[in-house]
Amino acid sequence: MNQGIGHLINGELLHDSVTTQPIYNPATGKECGQLPMASRAVVEQALSAAKQAYPSWAATPPSARAQVMYRFKELLVQHQDKICQLITLEHGKVLSDAKGELARGIENVEYACGIPELLKGEHSRQVGTNIDAWSEFQPLGVVVGITPFNFPAMVPLWMWPSAVMCGNSFILKPSERDPSSVLYIVELAHQAGLPKGVLNVVHGGVDVVNQLIDAAEVQAVSFVGSTPIAEAIYQRSAQQGKRCQALGGAKNHAVVMPDADLDMVTNALMGAAFGSCGQRCMAISVAVTVGDHVADALIRQLTPKIEALQVGPGTDESNEMGPIITADQKQKVIDYIDEACTQGASLRVDGRTKTVPDYESGYFLGGTLFDNVTPEMTIYQQEVFGPVLVVVRVNTLEQAIELINQHEYGNGTCIFTRDGEAGRFFSNHVMVGMVGINVPLPVPVSYHSFGGWKRSLFGDLHAYGPDSVRFYTRRKAITQRWPSRGVKDGTQFSFPSYSEE
Repeated sequence: MNQGIGHLINGELLHDSVTTQPIYNPATGKECGQLPMASRAVVEQALSAAKQAYPSWAATPPSARAQVMYRFKELLVQHQDKICQLITLEHGKVLSDAKGELARGIENVEYACGIPELLKGEHSRQVGTNIDAWSEFQPLGVVVGITPFNFPAMVPLWMWPSAVMCGNSFILKPSERDPSSVLYIVELAHQAGLPKGVLNVVHGGVDVVNQLIDAAEVQAVSFVGSTPIAEAIYQRSAQQGKRCQALGGAKNHAVVMPDADLDMVTNALMGAAFGSCGQRCMAISVAVTVGDHVADALIRQLTPKIEALQVGPGTDESNEMGPIITADQKQKVIDYIDEACTQGASLRVDGRTKTVPDYESGYFLGGTLFDNVTPEMTIYQQEVFGPVLVVVRVNTLEQAIELINQHEYGNGTCIFTRDGEAGRFFSNHVMVGMVGINVPLPVPVSYHSFGGWKRSLFGDLHAYGPDSVRFYTRRKAITQRWPSRGVKDGTQFSFPSYSEE
């Protein structure tokens, strides 16, 4: 059992708390640690540490900040096995998936190493007679990140490396479900030379989140999680005039055209729907088949593959899918399946009865497949966040696009086709933030930015990449003039127009 979990403030591990909360291994259902929940005093301590660390860190040359990040990246690579073991212990995802998560996080660290290039600003000489103008990107101050359980290592690495490289200090509030990998990563950052107080970690629930948002020291809030919480955090931040990016839920569709390579589609959907037990905001949970013959053929190919899914503890490298994160979430998924059956969906593969020998207390479900799902059904409307794939039948590509565009979420989508015109038409007309063409999980690389449309994102800027630099800095425009010797300007009452000089 992990007894070393605590808050990390000013470079030191702190165990002070009002209450503790158990952490469970979802593969066994057994407690594997106790998480201290921060008191108001602990949160104030983190805010104070971040505020005090900010001025000197902001004044540190970007190239010196980058040296810390270079060393940190090397430590992540050196200790990746331990980080992935901690992810699997508390989240349950298979080790290969944990390694993939960390690899994408490391890509964002690599991008952050190059942020000095992006902080250069712009310069224009002689915009008017003897007048020069330029802009600078200056840090905000103390910023906060609130991250979810499904990517305990990667999502924090979307946020704080860019934020601190821009010169801010950071307070991270990770998920209460799987905090150990986060803490270990932050300890590595301090080993790399990150000054005390620049990056702090506090644990807690809604009371801690609200205290952080309300704090006068905090200038910006970044959040990834469910849509109801994202909307609440965005509104609370906006009411106080604070910058906020809040990434919410998703209902991601894959359109399967009649000319698609069904073998490729089947393999792609298996990974996209059932990887990480469906607990991804980019998981494909809806297959939209254009034509009944496409649906029938796809279901024939999917059914035996879903039934043969290797389900078990993530530590066994032969397994393809691990457990659901908690017993409550498992029951929630089961309730969605039950309701879909009641509402008339055709159940082709039932994962509710899945058991894993020697792990009967674990939170396991098998893969589930539904056919004949309609937009009125709850399982289509809601984000299930479990290993459930539904098939919706349409007759044309235009109907598929209309279906997707009418959904309240607009996070990710994809189309499978050999027709370039169809792929281009789809990408031009679908109202979704991230689009794949024969790519089931169109997660942008680190030097682009991640984010959805509609109720999948609250705020103007996406996560990581170029948008992260814009989010974690404010632009200052400077115009200067040094009068020539002996030349005195008269009073000017008209609004200045440099082009007229």
